[in-house]
Amino acid sequence: MKKIVSILSALILVCTLSVAGLEHHNNDSIDDIASTFKYGSSKDLARFFDQGIDINISGNQGDYSKNQAELVMRDFFKKFPPNDFSIVHKGNGSDQIINYIGAYSSESSEFRVFIRGKKNENSIRIYSLDIVKV
Repeated sequence: MKKIVSILSALILVCTLSVAGLEHHNNDSIDDIASTFKYGSSKDLARFFDQGIDINISGNQGDYSKNQAELVMRDFFKKFPPNDFSIVHKGNGSDQIINYIGAYSSESSEFRVFIRGKKNENSIRIYSLDIVKV
C-alpha cells in the first residue's frame, strides 16, 4: 500500500511541475524576446510581432506584415550575425505598453534596438522596432 501511495505522490508531483512549466512557457517576457536577438532567430522573433509592425533599420523604414517583417529581420541577422544582445533600459510605460532599449552587437557593428509593444495577459506584441547603428 505504501508503495502505491508513493508512486501516486510522485506522479502528482511530476504532473504539477509539468503544468507549472507549461504555464511559465506560455507567458511571453522580454527575456524571451532578448533571446531571439541573442541567437539571431527571425522566426522566433516574429512570433512576438503584431499583425502589422513598423521596422526602421538605420533609416530604412517600412510598415510590414508579420511575415514580411520576419524576412526583413532574417536579412538583418544574416548581414549582421549576433555576438551578443542585452536589455540596457526598461521604459516606464503603463502596464499595457512596453518600451525597451537593447544593445545588439555583431562582429562588425554595434546597434541600439528600440522595442515598442503592447502587453496583454500572456503575450507581448511588438508593433515597432528601431535598430540604429552606434
